[in-house]
Amino acid sequence: MNECDLARWDLAAGGRGQSPRAEPAQSRGRRAGGSLRFVSSSFHWAFAFSPPDLPTPQVSERRDPDPSRMQMPQGNPLLLSHTLQELLARDTVQVELIPEKKGLFLKHVEYEVSSQRFQSSVYRRYNDFVVFHEMLLQKFPYRMVPALPPKRMLGADREFIEARRRALKRFINLVARHPPFSEDVVLKLFLSFSGPDVQNKLKESAQLVGDEFVNCKLATRAKDFLPADIQTQFAISRELIRNIYNSFYKLRDRAERIASRAIDNAADLLIFGKELRQVTLALGSDTTPLPSWATLNSSTWGFLKQALKGLSVEFALLADKAAQQGKQEENDVVEKLNLFLDLLQSYKDLCARHEKGLLHKPQRALHTYSLMKRPAMSAAVQSREPESVEQLESRIMEQENAIQTMELRNYFSLYCLHQETQLVHVYLPLTSHILGAFVNSQIQGHKEMSKVWNDLKPKLSCLFAGPNSTLTPPRSPQDGVSPH
Repeated sequence: MNECDLARWDLAAGGRGQSPRAEPAQSRGRRAGGSLRFVSSSFHWAFAFSPPDLPTPQVSERRDPDPSRMQMPQGNPLLLSHTLQELLARDTVQVELIPEKKGLFLKHVEYEVSSQRFQSSVYRRYNDFVVFHEMLLQKFPYRMVPALPPKRMLGADREFIEARRRALKRFINLVARHPPFSEDVVLKLFLSFSGPDVQNKLKESAQLVGDEFVNCKLATRAKDFLPADIQTQFAISRELIRNIYNSFYKLRDRAERIASRAIDNAADLLIFGKELRQVTLALGSDTTPLPSWATLNSSTWGFLKQALKGLSVEFALLADKAAQQGKQEENDVVEKLNLFLDLLQSYKDLCARHEKGLLHKPQRALHTYSLMKRPAMSAAVQSREPESVEQLESRIMEQENAIQTMELRNYFSLYCLHQETQLVHVYLPLTSHILGAFVNSQIQGHKEMSKVWNDLKPKLSCLFAGPNSTLTPPRSPQDGVSPH
């Protein structure tokens, strides 16, 4: 008889046919950290973790939820009906740096967070984002919670601060557009609460509320909506999204290099124009006396200085156009690719939590439980004392309730995982928007650059003018010059 069968036999001996009940608070307190319960062998594939110190719902006596609790949608609740346009329209949140404030020892970076949906503008620090992130994980352990950028206390240069600002903006927009997150009070507090100590306010809002499993009306019936091949679907989806992530990670790197080259090209063009002006100064002013041997071609000097003065201005305009293209591709291509990658990474993190709970915690907990129950039952039977038998029956009943609640959590976690997989697919059309933005940026950038180059060409004509000039203007590509 294995450990799983022993556990089921023990439970059957004390309370077969009993209706499942929530685990008592004192029983939860006896668990190590309150973060783990074990499951029977029939749930070997499921989530086996739960957030610490959260209340568990009554399975047989569930009260009607208050208006703030999640309600059951029409139709099949497992299937999402959202489109990308609907998600993007939920909210747009801006995160901007505000002037640094000097503390006693360090400079504190603050952000102005503005929400279109709540018509609000609040000030937040990085640590506020950290507490907000923790509350999301506590209330929604089975959902895709995007990761925060790293915190760097010392030596944070402007480049790092700007990169972190962009990452925080992606984080808060993904959260604000996530269906369950967007309706939660924690998000509203973070985006609109302007009072002091927002961190304590966030923590207070999450106390004694429980996680999504406790507050969802469908939690105890999630199994009824899951497809029979849920494990096969999950494995296929996980591998597919892993491959998508790897491919778009490489695309993002190439897009970064392209945008960076445009900005570097702008810097080179600007310096090129400045050097042309330096050449003009090196040729001297119009009143600078020329050597006797140069007087025969004095007109060439004048034409050259006149042309170079105009060209330096044109190259500054070229540099500006190239910089605009680079910045546009950073915002419309690279940042959107980063947003999509952040979403995929949050899905990978969710799958990692799934696997961690599956492979380690339940087996270890079940083994510990079986070792504990054998001597306890033997001692109770030998003593024949009513109090001992009653205590044993109470413990068995408590453990049965705990296992049944964990099984319900397992099904609900798969229910959420299925919906999160759908949400990733809802975001897939974003990739076509990104590619379209890249193509449009290249077309617009080359078009504007071409116009400036064409406007610049006539200004070179003075270099090839004059009866004594031996120079001929360069031929255009339309003149049929062979590339060889």
